[in-house]
Amino acid sequence: MNKGKNSNGAGVSTEDCIFCKIIDKKIPAEIVYENDTILAFLDINPVNEGHTLIIPKDHYPQMTDVPSETLGEIFGYAKEMMSKIKEAVNADFVALTVVGTDVSHFHIHLVPRMNNDGLAGFWPTKKYESDEKKKEVGEKIRRQLEKKG
Repeated sequence: MNKGKNSNGAGVSTEDCIFCKIIDKKIPAEIVYENDTILAFLDINPVNEGHTLIIPKDHYPQMTDVPSETLGEIFGYAKEMMSKIKEAVNADFVALTVVGTDVSHFHIHLVPRMNNDGLAGFWPTKKYESDEKKKEVGEKIRRQLEKKG
């Protein structure tokens, strides 16, 4: 059974995790790449053909739980894979997104996109209520970045 650490340091049960079942070959998936650390497979409900998920083989619920070395490997491979997916499905570009709301096992989406696919944007945008509010939010983030650990 794949076990990882969550942000509280506690062990994470993976018995019900669909991605852990794919890793353990208990349920089928169209795997396009695998090594000792990561697994890449086609999304069962793709946005476009070639929509691929990349996951760590160890179970980590959120991106903040994944060790930096593993995260670096995942994103490094994603960078390499994006051009390969683009060529394979004749896409104009490949979008990378981390959503994390559908399965509690960290994963990234590589979504082939065509300029005319009708997917202008995934999220509605907003305006800050004022320049002062924007500065306030920026300052809050900078203060957090200055903290150690």
